[in-house]
Amino acid sequence: MPREQAVKARKDRNSALVEVMLLAAMADGKVSQREIQTLLRRVIERPEFEGTKPEELNALVEASAQRLSKAHDLEEILSSFRARLPDHKNRMLAFGLAASIAFSDHRATRTELGLLKTFQAALGISEDEVAQIIDVIEGGGSLSEALGEPLERLFAEVMVLVSAADGRLKEAEARALVESFASDPLFHNVSPERAQAFVSEAVAALAAEGLPERLQVLARGLTTHTQRLKAYRLATKIAHASGQEPSLSEQRILNMLQATFGLADDEVARLDREA
Repeated sequence: MPREQAVKARKDRNSALVEVMLLAAMADGKVSQREIQTLLRRVIERPEFEGTKPEELNALVEASAQRLSKAHDLEEILSSFRARLPDHKNRMLAFGLAASIAFSDHRATRTELGLLKTFQAALGISEDEVAQIIDVIEGGGSLSEALGEPLERLFAEVMVLVSAADGRLKEAEARALVESFASDPLFHNVSPERAQAFVSEAVAALAAEGLPERLQVLARGLTTHTQRLKAYRLATKIAHASGQEPSLSEQRILNMLQATFGLADDEVARLDREA
C-alpha cells in the first residue's frame, strides 16, 4: 500500500506540473513551437519525471490537456493544483515551470504575466521567490539553481538507501541518521523539520521510482569527486552503525554506490576502515 500511495502521489504531482506548463503555453491563445520545446526540455531535465518513457509522457500531456478542457473555471484548476502540490517545494517548482514557458520567447505577454501572478497568489509564492526564479530563467539558468535544491538532500538520500537496504530501518541506523544531521557540519544549516522532510522525500522517491533510477539521480546531482566521497562516507557510517560488519544487502548498496560514483577500491577501503 505505501508503494501504491507513493506512485499515485508522484503521478498526481507530475500531472499538475504538466498542466501548469500547458496553461502557461495556452495563456495568450496560441501555443508556439518554442513553448512546446521548452516544456519537453524542462520535463527531461527534472528528476521528478525520471524514468518517464516517451509514450508515457505523450499520454500524460494528452490526459492533462483533457483535464484542463473539462474544468469549469480557473479556480477549480487552481484548487486541484493545491491538492496535488501540497508542499511548498513543488509549488515553487510549478511556478518556475510556468515561468519558463511564459519567458520561452524571451518576453512574456501581459496575459502570461497575469497568469503568473494568479499562480503566485494561488500557490503562495513570495515576491522574493518570484524575483529569484525569474532572474535565473532570464539568465538561462537551471531551475535547480532557482529552487535552491540543496546537496544536503542528496546526501540524506544516500544514507536512506543504505538504511532501507534490508527493507527495514533498524534502531541503530535511525540513531546514526539523526546523529549525522545533528553533528555533521555538512548539515549545520538543516533544521530538524527540514531533515525529516529530506528523509521522507527520499523514502517516497525510492518507493515510487526504484533503486536504479535514484542512483542515476544521485550521480547527476553529486558531480564532484569530493561530493561523492562525502556521500560514500555517510553511507558507510550508516552501514556500520550497529557496530557490526554491513549485511549482505547493505554491502550490495555500498558496492552499487562505489560503481555509480566511480570510487577507487583504495578510497573505499579507507572510508570503510574509518567507519
